[in-house]
Amino acid sequence: MGWRHPEISLEEMVKLTKGFVDILILASGYQSSARLAHWDALNIKKAFQWGLFFETVFSRLSISDIYQDSVKELDAALSEMTSSASFPQGLAHLSSATLTKARGYVIQHLIHTVALRVAHLTHFLTAIIEMDLDELSETEHDSLNAYLNRLTLHNSSLISVPDKKNSVISSLDVGDDLTKYVVQEILKRKCAVSCISTVETGLDILFNTIRHGSESDNNLLNEQLNHGKAPTNVELLLEFITWNHWKSRHLSYFLDKRTVRLVSGASLIFSAPKVQWIQVFQGPNISAKSGDNDICETIELLLLGCIANRWNCLIEHFMHVSYYSLTILEQYHELCNLVLGRSQTQSLNSTEETMNSKESGILEYLTEVLGGQLHQLWKISPALAAAAIPSWSPLLRLYLSEMETQFKGKFSVIRCCNCTQDMEELKDWELAERIWCLYIFHVLGSHLTRGASGAL
Repeated sequence: MGWRHPEISLEEMVKLTKGFVDILILASGYQSSARLAHWDALNIKKAFQWGLFFETVFSRLSISDIYQDSVKELDAALSEMTSSASFPQGLAHLSSATLTKARGYVIQHLIHTVALRVAHLTHFLTAIIEMDLDELSETEHDSLNAYLNRLTLHNSSLISVPDKKNSVISSLDVGDDLTKYVVQEILKRKCAVSCISTVETGLDILFNTIRHGSESDNNLLNEQLNHGKAPTNVELLLEFITWNHWKSRHLSYFLDKRTVRLVSGASLIFSAPKVQWIQVFQGPNISAKSGDNDICETIELLLLGCIANRWNCLIEHFMHVSYYSLTILEQYHELCNLVLGRSQTQSLNSTEETMNSKESGILEYLTEVLGGQLHQLWKISPALAAAAIPSWSPLLRLYLSEMETQFKGKFSVIRCCNCTQDMEELKDWELAERIWCLYIFHVLGSHLTRGASGAL
């Protein structure tokens, strides 16, 4: 019973597996210091040697009934290792079965998680070709000619890319032909990049259409006013055009390519436990004397992390909201009543917050980052702040308190401006816009700011 391998102890095997995990982390493109990891052909071949070692050992263990208990004990040890909060979530399914395809892990990390710069791709392909030639030289007199013949035979299969994604284990089955497998993986990445490019093109078209529509409304009104053809109710028309301008502007933010990339990154970052994602923001290259722009980017990423799972629902809601004629003051009072009512019942029913433990963790860290400097939220998209800060969070009440201070004309941060009147008008505009966004999401879309989820 228990571990029975004659040449290596269980402790040594677990230690070697941890070393292999470290190699895979480096193969993802970064060192533990958050600096880029650079791979040359020699180190790539060493990583494949590690992979081949694990494939050999675990393949032998799996085919013999004698080692079944050893496999079970090893899987138990690996399960304990992968369940640690600090273990990389992308490798959480690591087991004796997946390690029989260890070289596949190396290839996928070096192709799919690293930016395929010319230098990296050159080193990678050099290593792959040299390893295939070395293997052929053991059985073929003219290994180069044999390699070229094999490429010719596989020409048709190299061009095709599977339509359906295989399971983790089967997709990692490298086999005896490294070049064929690698080219297939490169084609898969090319296909993924092509799909992303198509989506970005569609976003560009939609983005430009929304912006053009907003500009057309403004131009039409200006043209009518310039020709003395003012509508009978100019104030109502101006209110509608302002409403439409705000909606277009914030919808454009949500659909902007930069925002989409950020929310995709936020979704990946916050899928990990807090003990891991918090290190992203506390790394040596980020936390040391962070500038104002760095703080704003951190706040934006944290807020996007709160709504990543509701992204589609939020955009759909925002697109379908119709014009309403409530004044900004009426919207503000309704918001205050809503938040006050929920805060009074929060002690009786705290299920909303407990259901959003991940969101709570992000908001707690965001509050620490802000450090009472709520004016930093004024540098973030009003729609993002409104959608991301839920009604049950104390941060929303602080946000509203800042607005109340500005309603009374006491600004928490003095900003320089050549014209006081222009600054006052700008402040009124910013404040009205932020209240409008909060009303859109917290009153008209209260189901969205209380935890409803939607696919990214």
